[in-house]
Formats: sequence, C-alpha cells, structure tokens
Amino acid sequence: MEARIGGFMMKREEIRVVVVRVGGTNCDIETKQAFNASNMKAEVVHFNQLYRERDLLDYDLLVIPGGFSHGDYVRAGVIWAKRIMAKLGRKIEQFVDEDRPILGICNGFQVLVEAGLLPQFEGISSLPEVALGTNIPPGYNCRWVYLKFEGQSVFTRNIRSDRPVRIPIAHAEGRFISSKENEVKQLDKMLKNGQIVFRYCHSNGEAANGEYPMNPNGSFYDIAGISNPSGTVLGLMPHPERAYFGWQLPDWTKGDFPPTFGDGRLIFESVAEYLVRKF
Repeated sequence: MEARIGGFMMKREEIRVVVVRVGGTNCDIETKQAFNASNMKAEVVHFNQLYRERDLLDYDLLVIPGGFSHGDYVRAGVIWAKRIMAKLGRKIEQFVDEDRPILGICNGFQVLVEAGLLPQFEGISSLPEVALGTNIPPGYNCRWVYLKFEGQSVFTRNIRSDRPVRIPIAHAEGRFISSKENEVKQLDKMLKNGQIVFRYCHSNGEAANGEYPMNPNGSFYDIAGISNPSGTVLGLMPHPERAYFGWQLPDWTKGDFPPTFGDGRLIFESVAEYLVRKF
C-alpha cells in the first residue's frame, strides 16, 4: 500500500513511529514490535533524547505506552504530561493540527488526559477536562476484558461494531470519571462527536452497565477508550500490544494451534492504513 506525500510515494514500511519512554515505562518494546509486525518503522526513544536530540515532527505517529511513568507520583501520568507540554507543547500542537496520529495506552491514556490532549472538546486544554481515577473496587486489576467498539478513530477502521474485541487490561487507576456538574454535558458531547471509542462489555457485546468484572474499574458509562473529535488522538486503558499475536491469548492452548493474530492487531493495522492513504 502506498500514499503520495510531498510528491513521492510512501510505502507502509516507511511510516515512522516513535514510542517514547521514561523511567517507569513498560511495554515499550512490545508496542514497538507490534508496529514493526504491521510493517511500520518503529523505534523506542527516551523522552530526554526526543526533545534534546531528535525532532518530533520527523515522525508520522507518536505513541505513549503503558507503565508507571515517574512512579505515578502525585497521580498517574501527570508528571510526564506536564513535561511533555513544557518541552514539546508547540510541536505537539502542530502534530495534532496536521492530523498525525497519537496513541496513548494505559499510562499513556492517563498522560494524554493530564496533558489536555483528550478529550479536546474545544482544542487542547491547559487543564484536564476528565480524569482516570482509582479503580473501584480498589487495587491493581490485570485481566482480559471485552470491548464494544462504538466511536470513530483512525485506529479503529478495521474493527467491526457488531463483534466485541478481547484485549487485556493492567492498571490500578483506570476509572474514567468527570466532574458531577459536567458529567451529563460531557457525555452528550462525546456521544455527539463519536469520541467514545471503546466501552467495556460482556462477551456477547451487551453493555457492562458498571458490572464487575466486565467493567473492571468502575468507569463512568463503561468507558475504556476515547478519541479527540477528529479521531486522530486515541487513549485506551487496555493493552492492544498484548493481544497482537494469537499465542498471546490466554486460552490459545485449547486448540491444536493458536490463531495467527489477536484482536489487538486491528488497531495497529487500522492506523497503518490511515497513514498510507492520508495524502
């Protein structure tokens, strides 16, 4: 697959992906491998190196992976979010304005929310508009969950709305919440804009309706992932890189052979197709 960019043809393997890490990040290598498996050129770059020695605008896609950046001190993701906007704020704004995709996974989702990059009701906000709070019931929760696809994003073009996807979560602060006075108003906005991309659900696709463990953290409206209004910035608590290959699935040994791929691959393939068709 090819797309015309600046007068020449860009192939999928020429898509440049930067997976940024800091102290406490994990899953950066798995995330890089997932992009590479979808024939994109991904590399892991420490945040200090990115703003001191590299140019963010040399990349087509920015990824903030999971983990516990800076020890999740103060609250999850907030320290890294402030550093990102302080060091790279103008380039991040240009990245968004040019519809270059940004993906935040788990801790990355927390970072995007704290940085004001999600939900972006009126553009990038200087203060968080929503939050990802402590799980209810409290504690670190690591399990496979089902997700119902509802919204629109450049990361979900290959996902069908009539079949739930299965991807694992691993977090202690993933409960999507809004201030009580803005809860209904913000939900209406996200629904109208198609920003609620993933919701926790039962295996048959029925809404979890807050029921544990289908909704593993008590998220408002069973929200597991949201996008900005244009669909180019996606944050989700589940880890698609941990569900890329069939052998990563928890029950693959029930058959003679594991399936080739898991549902997480759909996210990586979707954004690859968006980028090669972008121009």
